[in-house]
Amino acid sequence: MIYLEVASRIERLIEKKSLRVGDRLPSLRALSREQNISLSTAFQSYYHLESKGLIEARPQSGYYVKFSPTDTFDEPNCCKPAREALPVSVDEMVSSVYYNLRSPKLLSFALSAPDSSLLPVAKLKKSVIHALNHAPDSCLGYEHIQGNVHLRKQIARLSFNWGGTLSEEDVVVTAGCMEAISFCLKAITKPGDAVATESPTFYGIFQVMESLGLKVVEVPAHPQSGVDLNYLASAIKKFKIKACVFVPNFNNPMGSCMPDENKKQLVEMLAGYEVPLIEDDIYGEMFFGKSRPRTCKTFDKSGLVLQCGSFSKSLAPGHRIGWAVPGRFIGKMLSLKRMSNVATNTLSQTAVAHFLQNGRYELHLRNLRKALHTQSLLYTEAMTRYFPDDTRITRPQGGFALWVEMAKTADGYKLHKQALRHNIGIAPGQIFSSQGQFYNYFRMSYGLPFSAKVDHGLKTLGELIEKQRDKPTARR
Repeated sequence: MIYLEVASRIERLIEKKSLRVGDRLPSLRALSREQNISLSTAFQSYYHLESKGLIEARPQSGYYVKFSPTDTFDEPNCCKPAREALPVSVDEMVSSVYYNLRSPKLLSFALSAPDSSLLPVAKLKKSVIHALNHAPDSCLGYEHIQGNVHLRKQIARLSFNWGGTLSEEDVVVTAGCMEAISFCLKAITKPGDAVATESPTFYGIFQVMESLGLKVVEVPAHPQSGVDLNYLASAIKKFKIKACVFVPNFNNPMGSCMPDENKKQLVEMLAGYEVPLIEDDIYGEMFFGKSRPRTCKTFDKSGLVLQCGSFSKSLAPGHRIGWAVPGRFIGKMLSLKRMSNVATNTLSQTAVAHFLQNGRYELHLRNLRKALHTQSLLYTEAMTRYFPDDTRITRPQGGFALWVEMAKTADGYKLHKQALRHNIGIAPGQIFSSQGQFYNYFRMSYGLPFSAKVDHGLKTLGELIEKQRDKPTARR
């Protein structure tokens, strides 16, 4: 659309600081004349930028640049390289974060998922009713162990967006992405094996590894480009790494996106060592740019990449529909699934398949991406106003989370406990590492639409962080 093209060009000027905060923009008539567009299109362009929090309309004065993502704090530092492969234990802190997570009183910035107001609730209900009314046995029977064939076909078609050429026979449906990752780890490792993960990374991965008796090697990751491939190359030999679990697209919690050329290099390097890669691509569709980033699976020629995904972050968290594309390990994975749960929920699979078949998913994703991008900018702008000047915040290009580094005297877990007293939930940085790193970090999810309540919550967090700045804190 023309208005989006015009808005995108203005946004790039703001990002490059050709237009700075406080600069006045051309009037609607001037923009219409300069860009050879209608007044209506000019208004839509400014309205789009205003909804993102990038510009503001001032009565009887015009439009002005309000905020640029680059006019904020520096990005957080990378983690320290691992000295040894270590057992995993983060359960106590994670339990504290999840306690009362769904309390109606809690303003939760801890859950990396979309608010229900951003989801197509009515259309999903219709798909559920359709599934109940039209399935041969009203969805009462067991589904095929590999998953509903119509759903697997739709998932295979989605692979076109990232350069894949899958068929339904390549896909195994699971109860969410974590089950997919768990099955994949069981298929390629044994207790005591060393597995590489990026650092920081999602705490659920550590919990799965702990339950399987695996050791973790944390690989430093950059807030923008992700895993340090040079360090990984040396770590494979040093720690005798048997597998890797990475989130290349919009890592949780940093939001980093590995460049496509790095993904290709990673896949080729691991293939040379015969080391399997479990690729958690749960956030791949949540991009803010023009196109979906490629996956590591795109470059897989040996079947060593086990790609995992889910609809939990993009469509229906409660339906718990995930999947894996396990490559050469599909037989082993099906055997593990048969022993574990026989089949995934029939009703949820049938309903999601119907929703996808009717072409509703892509329209929903476009709306969701726009909302999340806007929310990420509004959250960042508010945090820039309320948080101490020595704060560092990531600048994600997709996903749901901001990764926040506080002063060295601050403690993320202590902040989590203090925030709970104000009915605010955050995820402390310590749970995103198995080595006690990131004690002065926390993850901030922007899945909740920005509101006066959210703004007040961020202001309260800023005040709590300020109180910790000058108080010495023992490192955990």
